[in-house]
Amino acid sequence: MGWINKSWVKVVFHVAAWIIVFSLPFLLRRYPAVDTPKDPDERGFFLVNNLTALLWIGVFYFNAYILTPVFIYNKKYLYYFLIVLGLFVVIMTVHSWLFISLITGRGFLLSRSIGFNIPPFMLAIAVSTAYRMIIDKNKTDKLLQQKQEENFKSELSFLRSQVSPHFMFNVLNNILALARLKSDQLEPTIFKLSTLMRYMLYETDEERVSLQKEIDYLNSYIDLQKQRVGGKVELDVHIPQAEAYQEIAPMLLIPFIENAFKHGTGHIKNAQIYINMSVAHDTLNFVVRNRYDASETNESKDRTSGIGLANVMRRLNLLYKEKHDLLITKEDGWFVVSLQINLV
Repeated sequence: MGWINKSWVKVVFHVAAWIIVFSLPFLLRRYPAVDTPKDPDERGFFLVNNLTALLWIGVFYFNAYILTPVFIYNKKYLYYFLIVLGLFVVIMTVHSWLFISLITGRGFLLSRSIGFNIPPFMLAIAVSTAYRMIIDKNKTDKLLQQKQEENFKSELSFLRSQVSPHFMFNVLNNILALARLKSDQLEPTIFKLSTLMRYMLYETDEERVSLQKEIDYLNSYIDLQKQRVGGKVELDVHIPQAEAYQEIAPMLLIPFIENAFKHGTGHIKNAQIYINMSVAHDTLNFVVRNRYDASETNESKDRTSGIGLANVMRRLNLLYKEKHDLLITKEDGWFVVSLQINLV
């Protein structure tokens, strides 16, 4: 029913516009003094002018909906000029017939009539052409915007779907290790994993989620990784509570932490991971530092490494294009990620 309402609004707008156009000559005309003799052809001129004006309405819509899209858009300018010229001849023929039929006190002068009718005819042609081009431009811009929004949503959905499998590779390996050791931590670990999965599946479809929920997710993930690495890695984690109103794009920070545990543990000597987060004046500051093996080559890396990092960098550019600052450095055996995001 929405398109019906829009159609009615459009019709009412056009009718109102034409009423204003037809009213202008009467609103702006100078009325003669009371004692001025009445012109016997006044009624005839009134009918001729208004009936001719109705022709301008036909010219407006004929040019807007037929001539412009068929000839102007297809660059058939000669045909367009000839048809417009023929249209003016037809209008002049009708106008002359109306003049001769309705005005008896004066003779018809073709040159004077042409000079009188060319300005409104050209105005109708020019305005209708501009009108058609404007509405088509608006329609094209709207379709382009809708297409960009759909592509934007599709790309974000794809990028987010790539983060989840990368996370699962790490956590499932952790559970497998606990199962082999028959650890008492297996059951609570599986429960915690199910909680994380519930968050990933049911609460991350929105463009923004509560920052506190995202922090809870990060802390749970870090706890799972602590069980895997044990005392082999020095962990220093500082992630404070967030304000209730603060929000962030879901699954945005986890790839940096995943990367730290993936490349900052294992056979790394003196393995250390530092994770620090703070929020001041609605700006999130997030730093992750981990030692890495500088001798590790690209060929020796797991093929899944970097999936999360590449996606999160792309998502940052899509969601926080002008509102984030990301710096990634490798120096003196340390891999450092420093991220600032304006949350508002």
